[in-house]
Amino acid sequence: MATDGVLARGTLGWASGGNFTSLCPNGSKWVWDGLGECAQDGRDMASVYLGLLSIVCFMVSSLPQYWNSWKKGNMDSALSVWFLLLWLAGDSCNLVGSFLADQLPLQTYTAVYYVLADLLMLTMYTYYKLRNRRAAGRTALNAVGVSCILGLSASLTRLPGLSPQPEMSPSGFRSRSLLSTADAGAIATFTTKEIVGFSIGSLSSVLYLCSRLPQMYTNFRRKSTEGVSYFLFALVILGNATYGLSVLLKNPDQSQGERSYLVHHLPWLIGSLGTLSLDLIISIQFLIYRNPPDQNPSLHQEESAPLIGS
Repeated sequence: MATDGVLARGTLGWASGGNFTSLCPNGSKWVWDGLGECAQDGRDMASVYLGLLSIVCFMVSSLPQYWNSWKKGNMDSALSVWFLLLWLAGDSCNLVGSFLADQLPLQTYTAVYYVLADLLMLTMYTYYKLRNRRAAGRTALNAVGVSCILGLSASLTRLPGLSPQPEMSPSGFRSRSLLSTADAGAIATFTTKEIVGFSIGSLSSVLYLCSRLPQMYTNFRRKSTEGVSYFLFALVILGNATYGLSVLLKNPDQSQGERSYLVHHLPWLIGSLGTLSLDLIISIQFLIYRNPPDQNPSLHQEESAPLIGS
C-alpha cells in the first residue's frame, strides 16, 4: 500500500509505512491513527469533530423511532414504506459513491452505518406489517419492493471498482487523491472510477430528496404524525447539518482550490443540506398535525349537548 514513505490510499482511510511527522507535519496523531486523515489546524479539527458528531446523531436518531414503534405498534401505518426504501437506496448509493469517488474516510464510515440502520428499520417495518396484517396484497407488494432494493444494494457492492486498488501518490502529504491537481484554480480531472462514483453519489442525492416526499404525503393524507417520532427527524437534521459543515470546513489539498473541492463533493453536500430542508418541512407538519383530528365528531356533539332541554 505504501513504500518508501509514500502515502497511499487503500480501501478505507490511509496507510503509510513512512514517518507520520513528514507525511502530516503538525497534524493530530490520534486523527491520523484512528481516522486516517491529516488534521493540521483548527479548521481540520473542527471538520473532524463535526463529522464525529454527525455519526453520533445518525447512530441515535433511529432509537426514538424504535421505541415509539414498540410502544404504539403502528409503524407500518405511521411510516411510508417508500420513504424507508428510497432512504435505503440513497444510503446504498452514497456508500458506493463515497468509496469510488474517494471521499473523506469519515464519509465512508458514516455511509456504512447508514445502510445497517436502514436495514434494521425496514426489518421492524416488515415485522409490524406482517403482525398487523391489514392488507395482504399491499404487504406482498411492499415485500417485492424491499427485495428489489436489497438486491440493488447487494449488486452495487459487487462492482469491480469496489475491490481495493492501491494508489501511489507523490512524496509528501496528500489529503485526497481525487482532488490532487497542479493548478489550484482549476477543477481536477475525473478518472473513470471517479466519474462512476460521482454519478452514483448524484443518484444518492436524488433518492434522498425523493425519499421525504412519500412520508410528507403520508402525513398529509393521515392529517397526523402519530406513530412517527419527531426525534428521528430532529436528530437527522442535526446530523445532516454537522455532516455538511464537516465537509465544508475540511481544508482542500495544498495544490487545489476551494472551487475544485466543492465541485467534487457537490453530490454529498446536496444530499445532506437538501435533505435537511425537506426535513424542516416535515418538522412543520409535526406542528400542524400535533393535535390529531377528531375521529368521531357526532359523539363529540352528543357529549357537548345539554342534558336537559330548555
